[in-house]
Amino acid sequence: MFSHVFVGVSDFDRAMAFYRPVMEALGLPLRFVEAERPWAGWQSTPGPRPLFLIGRPFDGLAHDPGNGQMTAFLAGSREQVDRVHAVALAHGGRCDGPPGLRPHYHPDYYGAYVRDPDGNKLAVACHQALPG
Repeated sequence: MFSHVFVGVSDFDRAMAFYRPVMEALGLPLRFVEAERPWAGWQSTPGPRPLFLIGRPFDGLAHDPGNGQMTAFLAGSREQVDRVHAVALAHGGRCDGPPGLRPHYHPDYYGAYVRDPDGNKLAVACHQALPG
């Protein structure tokens, strides 16, 4: 469905310090970094798309995270949701909803929400039922 998702950042080095460990905890490999531009992208697996990209807005104007926008990443387990949330908070993210079930979405929806250092909203969600 998606080719790529691009999220604007205001401080590229600070964003990389946040996103590198978060994407690693999600198991998403870094595809490229061009610090001089600046932008970077991570590849889904199996690749090559969609890509998740961060960088300074193309038009050169200041970044604005926007209200109502969110990028949600798929986790393979509830434990991975917990781990990604903890990694995000340890690297400058802000909790926007702790890990837990959200049965108002569906009975097995387990997710967590964070804001990156620029205020962009991210979610990590697992849709799998517990075994048994």
